[in-house]
Amino acid sequence: MRRLVRNAAFRIARRDLLRFLEDHQEDLLVIFREEIQKLDNRVEEEKAFIDIHMVPLGEEILHAVLNTLKRFLREC
Repeated sequence: MRRLVRNAAFRIARRDLLRFLEDHQEDLLVIFREEIQKLDNRVEEEKAFIDIHMVPLGEEILHAVLNTLKRFLREC
């Protein structure tokens, strides 16, 4: 039952969420660039090009994306 309610709610909200993201895309990009810059500042230059570990890098990028969304929602 929970799954049905969740899926129904998602179907209802999906268009609104898409419209919201389209309306605020530029704001999200600005915040994302700042979060990626923070990531770039944390990664040592030598490690960035030698022996790249894709899983940790992917996790860091995902954190930047999630931080972007959370920051955007807090600041709006």
